[in-house]
Amino acid sequence: MKMLKSTLAVLAVAVAFGASGLAQAGATLDGVKKKGFVQCGVSDGLPGFSVPDASGKIVGIDADVCRAVAAAVFGDASKVKFSQLNAKERFTALQSGEIDVLSRNTTWTSSRDAGMGLIFAGVTYYDGQGFLVNKKLGVSSAKELDGATICIQAGTTTELNVSDYFRANNLKYTPITFETSDESAKSLESGRCDVLTSDKSQLYAQRSKLASPADYVVMPETISKEPLGPLVRKGDDEWLNVVKWSLFAMVDAEEAGITSKNVEEMAKSSTNPDVRRMLGADGEFGKDLGVAKDWMVQIVKQVGNYGEVFERNLGKGTPLQIDRGLNALWKNGGIQYAPPVR
Repeated sequence: MKMLKSTLAVLAVAVAFGASGLAQAGATLDGVKKKGFVQCGVSDGLPGFSVPDASGKIVGIDADVCRAVAAAVFGDASKVKFSQLNAKERFTALQSGEIDVLSRNTTWTSSRDAGMGLIFAGVTYYDGQGFLVNKKLGVSSAKELDGATICIQAGTTTELNVSDYFRANNLKYTPITFETSDESAKSLESGRCDVLTSDKSQLYAQRSKLASPADYVVMPETISKEPLGPLVRKGDDEWLNVVKWSLFAMVDAEEAGITSKNVEEMAKSSTNPDVRRMLGADGEFGKDLGVAKDWMVQIVKQVGNYGEVFERNLGKGTPLQIDRGLNALWKNGGIQYAPPVR
């Protein structure tokens, strides 16, 4: 009997902490609620994604994902604190528990999803790697870059992608790596390198910060798939669900025509069954996530639907002037698609 009790005790500990030693599901959500805010890891300054504005407030689509999580958990999108992280710091900060979620233009790959103790919660932005050059270089295709010197940010998927591309096309190049994206862009501007390569969204962002943006062009080739999205630690399914459904909520809201301006009225008066489920009029879907009944109302009211967030941070009315492209809704020719609230 004593042996049986001891065995059961060991099994209870194993269930609580899991084979990897990670805490039981729910630990992060409980911890976030206890401290009263979401600690969000973002980039060290990328326009459109996460960058301080004139008042010091972190703005951008990645930052807004974290505000959506805060709105879901607390009913208050302002209950988030940001940690600005470079490419090398980002994963360690999440693994160590320094941050609760990483929302930082990070590519979803098999090794990151399976070998780091982390898991992706969805795709905020579908991207691909490209090349930014000064028009004076006189090239119109990446296949004309044989012998070029290329600026690359260290610790990113960019390094392997550019190596694969140049080898596959029998081209030679000289890489120069930098710790930050800003350093890479400044080196392009100074003429230290011929080309800057990165995710195309980052190229548009960095071009907007140059002294003469119109002198530079993003070349037509896209040489990789770069689905960018938020990550959390493995072993905490409740927190993973909150983060991924906060992102899904913004996409589902756009598809249903729910905006920051009409969400409160639709929550009161809509007879559409899908809308009623999303906005808490029917069902207990907030309870399933461990958040309030009106969690999606708060996200859309305070942060916006996906389309609103995209246009505010990246769209034609911003310095980046990025088309929706792949990030349009699936029914509008893109591939943004979210499971239903049901």
